[in-house]
Amino acid sequence: MKLAWILWLASLMSPQAADSLCLSTTLYLEARDQSVLGQQAVAEVALRREESGLWGDSMCEVVTARKQFAPTIVSPGTRMHNTEAWAQAVGIAIESERNWALPAGERTEVVPGASHFMAHAIAAPSWRNAYQVATIGDHTFLKVQKLKPKG
Repeated sequence: MKLAWILWLASLMSPQAADSLCLSTTLYLEARDQSVLGQQAVAEVALRREESGLWGDSMCEVVTARKQFAPTIVSPGTRMHNTEAWAQAVGIAIESERNWALPAGERTEVVPGASHFMAHAIAAPSWRNAYQVATIGDHTFLKVQKLKPKG
Protein backbone atom coordinates (compact mmCIF):
# COMPACT_ATOMS: atom_id res chain seq x y z
CA MET A 1 0.00 0.00 0.00
CA LYS A 2 1.20 3.48 -0.79
CA LEU A 3 0.63 6.39 1.56
CA ALA A 4 -1.16 8.43 -1.13
CA TRP A 5 -3.60 5.58 -1.72
CA ILE A 6 -4.37 5.24 2.00
CA LEU A 7 -5.03 8.98 2.37
CA TRP A 8 -7.26 8.91 -0.71
CA LEU A 9 -9.17 5.94 0.72
CA ALA A 10 -9.65 7.82 4.00
CA SER A 11 -11.31 10.66 2.05
CA LEU A 12 -14.05 8.21 0.95
CA MET A 13 -14.74 6.68 4.37
CA SER A 14 -17.03 7.66 7.21
CA PRO A 15 -15.34 10.20 9.53
CA GLN A 16 -14.81 7.65 12.33
CA ALA A 17 -13.33 5.01 10.02
CA ALA A 18 -11.18 7.62 8.27
CA ASP A 19 -9.83 8.87 11.59
CA SER A 20 -8.87 5.34 12.65
CA LEU A 21 -7.12 4.81 9.31
CA CYS A 22 -5.27 8.13 9.57
CA LEU A 23 -4.13 7.41 13.14
CA SER A 24 -3.05 3.86 12.19
CA THR A 25 -1.07 5.24 9.23
CA THR A 26 0.63 7.78 11.48
CA LEU A 27 1.57 5.15 14.05
CA TYR A 28 3.00 2.96 11.31
CA LEU A 29 5.04 5.76 9.76
CA GLU A 30 6.19 7.38 13.02
CA ALA A 31 6.67 4.45 15.36
CA ARG A 32 6.39 1.00 13.76
CA ASP A 33 9.85 0.14 15.09
CA GLN A 34 8.98 1.31 18.63
CA SER A 35 7.46 -0.60 21.54
CA VAL A 36 3.72 -0.79 22.11
CA LEU A 37 4.15 1.87 24.80
CA GLY A 38 5.98 4.11 22.34
CA GLN A 39 3.22 3.70 19.77
CA GLN A 40 0.58 4.42 22.41
CA ALA A 41 2.44 7.61 23.32
CA VAL A 42 2.49 8.79 19.69
CA ALA A 43 -1.25 8.05 19.44
CA GLU A 44 -1.87 9.99 22.64
CA VAL A 45 -0.12 13.10 21.29
CA ALA A 46 -2.22 12.94 18.11
CA LEU A 47 -5.44 12.38 20.08
CA ARG A 48 -4.64 15.25 22.46
CA ARG A 49 -4.05 17.50 19.45
CA GLU A 50 -7.33 16.43 17.86
CA GLU A 51 -9.18 17.12 21.10
CA SER A 52 -7.69 20.63 21.25
CA GLY A 53 -8.90 21.51 17.75
CA LEU A 54 -5.76 23.58 17.09
CA TRP A 55 -4.59 21.43 14.19
CA GLY A 56 -8.00 20.49 12.81
CA ASP A 57 -11.31 18.98 13.77
CA SER A 58 -10.59 15.40 12.73
CA MET A 59 -7.69 13.01 13.17
CA CYS A 60 -7.05 13.09 9.43
CA GLU A 61 -6.78 16.90 9.53
CA VAL A 62 -4.47 16.73 12.56
CA VAL A 63 -2.02 14.20 11.12
CA THR A 64 -1.97 15.87 7.71
CA ALA A 65 -1.47 19.39 9.09
CA ARG A 66 1.60 20.82 7.37
CA LYS A 67 4.86 19.33 8.69
CA GLN A 68 3.36 17.99 11.91
CA PHE A 69 3.34 14.22 11.41
CA ALA A 70 4.88 11.74 8.98
CA PRO A 71 1.94 11.66 6.51
CA THR A 72 2.97 15.16 5.33
CA ILE A 73 6.71 14.71 5.75
CA VAL A 74 7.43 11.45 3.91
CA SER A 75 6.88 10.93 0.20
CA PRO A 76 3.29 10.16 -0.89
CA GLY A 77 4.81 7.20 -2.70
CA THR A 78 6.06 5.66 0.55
CA ARG A 79 5.08 2.01 0.62
CA MET A 80 3.74 0.49 3.79
CA HIS A 81 4.67 -3.12 3.25
CA ASN A 82 5.30 -4.52 6.76
CA THR A 83 1.94 -6.22 7.31
CA GLU A 84 2.79 -7.28 10.87
CA ALA A 85 3.68 -3.71 11.86
CA TRP A 86 0.56 -2.43 10.07
CA ALA A 87 -1.70 -4.84 11.97
CA GLN A 88 -0.13 -3.78 15.25
CA ALA A 89 -0.52 -0.08 14.41
CA VAL A 90 -4.21 -0.59 13.60
CA GLY A 91 -4.81 -2.40 16.90
CA ILE A 92 -2.99 0.23 18.93
CA ALA A 93 -4.79 3.06 17.12
CA ILE A 94 -8.24 1.57 17.81
CA GLU A 95 -7.43 0.82 21.45
CA SER A 96 -5.99 4.32 21.89
CA GLU A 97 -9.16 5.86 20.43
CA ARG A 98 -11.28 3.80 22.84
CA ASN A 99 -9.15 4.91 25.77
CA TRP A 100 -9.28 8.58 24.69
CA ALA A 101 -13.08 8.43 24.36
CA LEU A 102 -13.30 7.90 28.13
CA PRO A 103 -13.80 10.92 30.41
CA ALA A 104 -10.49 12.72 31.04
CA GLY A 105 -10.12 11.40 34.59
CA GLU A 106 -10.62 7.78 33.54
CA ARG A 107 -8.15 7.62 30.65
CA THR A 108 -4.82 5.90 30.91
CA GLU A 109 -2.24 8.49 29.88
CA VAL A 110 1.23 7.35 28.84
CA VAL A 111 2.70 10.84 28.33
CA PRO A 112 0.46 13.23 30.34
CA GLY A 113 0.32 16.69 28.84
CA ALA A 114 2.66 15.92 25.91
CA SER A 115 1.76 18.03 22.89
CA HIS A 116 4.74 17.11 20.69
CA PHE A 117 7.34 14.39 20.20
CA MET A 118 10.57 14.09 18.30
CA ALA A 119 12.88 11.37 17.09
CA HIS A 120 16.38 12.48 18.05
CA ALA A 121 18.06 10.74 15.14
CA ILE A 122 16.16 12.73 12.51
CA ALA A 123 14.82 15.92 14.09
CA ALA A 124 16.00 18.95 16.04
CA PRO A 125 12.94 21.23 16.15
CA SER A 126 13.00 24.73 17.62
CA TRP A 127 10.88 23.53 20.56
CA ARG A 128 13.24 20.67 21.50
CA ASN A 129 14.14 22.31 24.84
CA ALA A 130 10.52 22.35 26.08
CA TYR A 131 9.50 20.40 29.19
CA GLN A 132 10.27 16.71 28.63
CA VAL A 133 7.44 14.44 29.72
CA ALA A 134 9.14 11.14 28.84
CA THR A 135 11.57 9.39 26.54
CA ILE A 136 10.29 6.10 25.15
CA GLY A 137 12.50 4.28 22.70
CA ASP A 138 13.84 6.73 20.11
CA HIS A 139 11.23 9.41 20.85
CA THR A 140 11.13 12.18 23.42
CA PHE A 141 7.68 13.50 24.32
CA LEU A 142 7.43 17.15 25.27
CA LYS A 143 4.91 19.57 26.65
CA VAL A 144 5.46 22.51 24.29
CA GLN A 145 2.08 24.03 24.96
CA LYS A 146 -0.83 23.32 27.25
CA LEU A 147 -3.60 21.87 25.11
CA LYS A 148 -7.15 22.17 26.33
CA PRO A 149 -10.19 20.43 24.87
CA LYS A 150 -12.02 22.66 22.41
CA GLY A 151 -15.40 23.92 23.40
